[in-house]
Amino acid sequence: MTNETRRQRDPDRKARILAAAADLAGRTSFHDVSMADIGAEAGIVGSGIYRHFDSKTSILIALLDRVMNRISSGAEDIAKVTTDDSETLSALVSDHIRIAIDDRNVLAVYHREVDNLPEEDRRRLRRLQRLYIEEWVHVLAPLRSDLTDQEARLTVHAAIGAIQSILNFNPELPDDRLTELLSQMAHACLGVDPARTPRG
Repeated sequence: MTNETRRQRDPDRKARILAAAADLAGRTSFHDVSMADIGAEAGIVGSGIYRHFDSKTSILIALLDRVMNRISSGAEDIAKVTTDDSETLSALVSDHIRIAIDDRNVLAVYHREVDNLPEEDRRRLRRLQRLYIEEWVHVLAPLRSDLTDQEARLTVHAAIGAIQSILNFNPELPDDRLTELLSQMAHACLGVDPARTPRG
C-alpha cells in the first residue's frame, strides 16, 4: 500500500470513527463509551483510532466542533442569500430543525458533555453558541419591536429549546411531519408567522 493510498483512505476512516462515536453516544453516556467500543462500532482495530485521535476527549471535541461549525456555517450561508428578516428567521428555524434531526445524537452529547471539556475548548464552543444566538436575536429584533433585548434572547432560547426537545424525546414521527410540527412550535415561541417561502 502506498502512502498516497493510505492518505486517500484516512478521511473516510476518520469520518467512520466520528459516526461510530456519535451513534454510541446516542445509546448511552459518552463517559461509558470506550475507545475499544468506538473502534468496534467503526470496524477499526483500536490502534487504528489512535492514528487520528489521541484520546476519547479528542474524539468528543471533534464531534462537537463538527456540529457547531455546521450550525454556524448554516447561519452564515442563510445571511448571504436572504435580505428579508422574516425569510431569514424562518430559514434559521428550518436549518436548525434539519440539524436537530440529522445530528440529534451529537447535539445531545453537546448539551451533556460541553461542561466537561478542557477549558479552552469549552470557551470556544460556548462562544460559537452565543454568536449563533445573537444572530437569531439580530434578525428577530425588527420583527418583534415590542421585546427588550433580554426578552428577545429569552424568546430565541425558547424557540431553539422547542426544536431541541427531540434530543430528549423521540416522537417516532416521519421527518416531514416532525419538521412541520417543530417549525410551528418554534415560530409560535418567536411570535412570528412563518415566511411563505423561507430561503436558505
